[in-house]
Amino acid sequence: MKMKKTIATLLLTTAAFFGIQNLSAQETTINAAESSIHWLGKKVTGQHEGNISLVSGKLEMEGDVLTGGSFTVDMSSMTVTDIEGEYAEKLKGHLKSDDFFGVATHPEATLTFTSVEAKGSDLYTITGDFTIKGKTNPATFDLQVSVGEATAKVIIDRSLYGIRYGSTSFFDNLGDKAIYNDFELDVTLKL
Repeated sequence: MKMKKTIATLLLTTAAFFGIQNLSAQETTINAAESSIHWLGKKVTGQHEGNISLVSGKLEMEGDVLTGGSFTVDMSSMTVTDIEGEYAEKLKGHLKSDDFFGVATHPEATLTFTSVEAKGSDLYTITGDFTIKGKTNPATFDLQVSVGEATAKVIIDRSLYGIRYGSTSFFDNLGDKAIYNDFELDVTLKL
């Protein structure tokens, strides 16, 4: 009889332990419609900026600790907000062309976290694989997670993804037509 109680207690303890562990690991779906991604690209003579839409995303948590995540961006949703009319349409068309993001062939860009390191209270250093224009490269950035949202500023070197147009890394004598390789993404994810 004592052996049956011991086995029953052991089974209940094991079931409770694994049940609690499964409950603590959770996936939070990002509200793509409420989230925002603002891009900024700079050149020798100025800069341009706009927005791009998130298709889907998730953050993986164990309790209150971030452990992973992944996101998909709709490259065809790219807008230009610093100029209007004909010039905005021309720039948007050029950014979507093969000179830049090749949206007809590569309509989505993705990010998958490969490493998450806690830096402080709700602040994490993320390393992830970005896939842009069919090429995958790692990038590292800080992500601040708070109640209802997560924010990050991400710097991406476009030359790593075969985006060479106007880059002094590939062309000489560009003068004031040079476009810097790094572009910035200010990301606000609504949870």
